[in-house]
Amino acid sequence: MTSVKDVARRAGVSVATVSRVLNDSPTVTPATRERVLAAVAELGYRRNAVARSLRTDATRTIGLVIGDILNPFFTELARAVEDEARTLGYSIVIGNADERPDRQDHYVRTLLEQRVDGLLLCPTAEITPLVRGTVRDGLPLVFLDRTLPGLQVPTVRADGAGAIAALVRHLRDLGHERIASISGPALLSTGRERTEAFTAAMRACGLPVRDRYLEAGDFRAGSGQAGAARLLDLPEPPDVIFVGDGLMALGALDEIRARGLRIPHDVALACYDDLPWFTHLDPPVTAIAQPVQELGRRAVRALAERIEDRPVASVVLTARLVVRRSCGEKEGSGPA
Repeated sequence: MTSVKDVARRAGVSVATVSRVLNDSPTVTPATRERVLAAVAELGYRRNAVARSLRTDATRTIGLVIGDILNPFFTELARAVEDEARTLGYSIVIGNADERPDRQDHYVRTLLEQRVDGLLLCPTAEITPLVRGTVRDGLPLVFLDRTLPGLQVPTVRADGAGAIAALVRHLRDLGHERIASISGPALLSTGRERTEAFTAAMRACGLPVRDRYLEAGDFRAGSGQAGAARLLDLPEPPDVIFVGDGLMALGALDEIRARGLRIPHDVALACYDDLPWFTHLDPPVTAIAQPVQELGRRAVRALAERIEDRPVASVVLTARLVVRRSCGEKEGSGPA
């Protein structure tokens, strides 16, 4: 079995330096940190024989690593996971990856060293050696919300293609033709899926897909505001902006209001992800609602099955369109 001394020898540093890197100490230089983590990956090192302890020493704890704790979707998802885990007798330890592979790996490594019984992971776009090794070793792992290509891991996620198609048909029926999209990053499965579903729905409805109306963001408010600014600066701006998540929608709202534009009279707005405060805006925002509570429940149940060495299949739930008044709907419009 690989030891910490082996890692230190491979990286050309002291055992104490390896320990500081693995504990995410800020006193280590970036170059040294990179060298040590490369040695860890190459040697497949895990402290305290974690791979074996996960199978033999139940701690009744589950690790959850999410993309961004500031994103209301992940906040609600974490709460759903915690509630379901408690009913099954588990406690949750949460790590916020902040959409960064290095932070994701830090929390995955830390949680494994703390001997959690299993991991729920909302993976970043990059397939890191640590995540690949965790899959290879057969540790109890379930992907939540997102997938990674080429890795055979049970996944619990929502399919929004049908809801996006319903939204585009709804917009067409309201008379909209110039429909733009601010999607998430193409490197993330959720970003790709929503963009592909949007363009497919536009074509199915006989509406033109204009490259200048396709903006890519990063699921952060700043990118939503920047994308909305570019769209509204076009010689022929869109009459609807469909935003790929709640934080980017917040940024788009800021930009629309900063310009003194009215929703939906000057520009209509729709969002993927239905946030609680959407109903309190004037007008309330038309949105695609993911079954967040059910996602959390099903993910915990799937992981519990994996911890018990039972076969687990992936789960795909369905998102739905919630019609309000931000796209020019009449007063009293209800769910589509």
